[in-house]
Amino acid sequence: MSDGASPKLLPVEPFELIVFGATGDLSLRKLIPSLFHRWRDDQIPPESKIIGVSRGAGDSSAYRQLALDSFRKHHPAETVDEAEWRAFADLLTYVELDAMREDADWSALAAATDQSAGKQRIFYLALAPDLYGPVSRNIERAGLNSPGARIVLEKPIGKDLASAHEINRAVGAVFPEESIFRIDHYLGKETVQNLIVLRFMNSLFEPLWNANAIDHVEITVAESIGVGGRAGYYDTSGALRDMVQNHLLQLLCLVAMEPPLDLEPDTVRDEKIKVLRALRPVTAENVRDTSVRGQYGPGASGGEVVPGYLDELDAASRTETYVAIKASIDNWRWKGAPFYLRTGKRMKARYSEIIIQFKDVAHAILKDESALPPTRMVIRLQPDEGVKLLLVTKDPGPGGMRLRYVPLNLSYAEAFAARYPDAYERLLMAVVRGDLGLFMRRDEVEAAWRWVDGILDAWNIDKTPVHSYAAGTDGPMHAAMLLDRDGRAWFDGV
Repeated sequence: MSDGASPKLLPVEPFELIVFGATGDLSLRKLIPSLFHRWRDDQIPPESKIIGVSRGAGDSSAYRQLALDSFRKHHPAETVDEAEWRAFADLLTYVELDAMREDADWSALAAATDQSAGKQRIFYLALAPDLYGPVSRNIERAGLNSPGARIVLEKPIGKDLASAHEINRAVGAVFPEESIFRIDHYLGKETVQNLIVLRFMNSLFEPLWNANAIDHVEITVAESIGVGGRAGYYDTSGALRDMVQNHLLQLLCLVAMEPPLDLEPDTVRDEKIKVLRALRPVTAENVRDTSVRGQYGPGASGGEVVPGYLDELDAASRTETYVAIKASIDNWRWKGAPFYLRTGKRMKARYSEIIIQFKDVAHAILKDESALPPTRMVIRLQPDEGVKLLLVTKDPGPGGMRLRYVPLNLSYAEAFAARYPDAYERLLMAVVRGDLGLFMRRDEVEAAWRWVDGILDAWNIDKTPVHSYAAGTDGPMHAAMLLDRDGRAWFDGV
């Protein structure tokens, strides 16, 4: 769409979205702005309703103002047309309710809902995972679980396999599996969705997408911020549970899976779960050769001195804020081509990317082989979404054979000039349409936890050390050593 034309966005059918935790950070920072953007682009019919539910005292007028103030805070570059906002705000209703209490009076919420037939009802649980089961049961007790109703669960689904299984069981007792949408916003990113198209709809890549041609894969999700006021919560989670179990493993599955027969939701998810089941277990015997734990200390970030994790927590802790893992997939396609995963807080920059590094040429025709870097594909998920294919070319001009590493660059910002929906916008509309393809299935979540639980158990048995790294750096030096032992290094750009 290089001419800057707007993408064609098809309206959804009228719906009723009931958001539990409506005054929380997720709702105000992500959900309401995403819904406003979809409203502004005429995807949401005016017959739709958005009902915010929270324990705090308030009314619909105050909630609408809270939502507008939050939008302006988190989207300062956007100009809000007041007429557009008022029209959108007419969809917003607020209900005060403690949804956890079995004896709570749900009559106000029942009165706020639309009883007309044919309108899709969706419950969005922007709550802590341990509340998913109790709130689901209370929805059923209140008689609001109408036929065909859907429920959206935020990651993480639990803190280990046992808790994930219990959450799935409790929610599944109220809602059938085809009505449960387990959301991981990384699956809604444009570049992530494009992975399937890139791999399976371009004959150039699929024949090479295996260990015969690919040396290794790197997946990095780096954050420049620290835990701040979330230190107490984060200390019960850590980087492995918070990021690897969901975001990074989902990316690994999309890179590594076999070609699906079609793009039906369960067909794709069947292939993803095969990858999770093929992951080689991390044990106490190999954990130090396959993983690195880190925790940021004081340092410089964004031009200012920032405290370390223990200073923010104000307590002793072995919780990791950084983790790097060498993952091996024991199947025909990937035998011998490792996947290196890393994620961390307070790294030197915020970015998420996948590096596909192809093997060296069989014979270097130049005497100086060190001048010949490998071919790489760089899939950037944030902040600048796009795909680069890094190739070696001859530097133009006389004077001999001089080489240059040149990117063939597909920048989404440049190639698609119009604004396209972000991850939450796309996923919310997918829920309304009932498209499960961008969401995780129960057995998929539990298979990911089974592998992660093995790492947690290995760390505990081995007492794997937590290495310190300065805020504003790319993690502990031991993460570089993880690759150096294999004769490799993390890719840090051209």
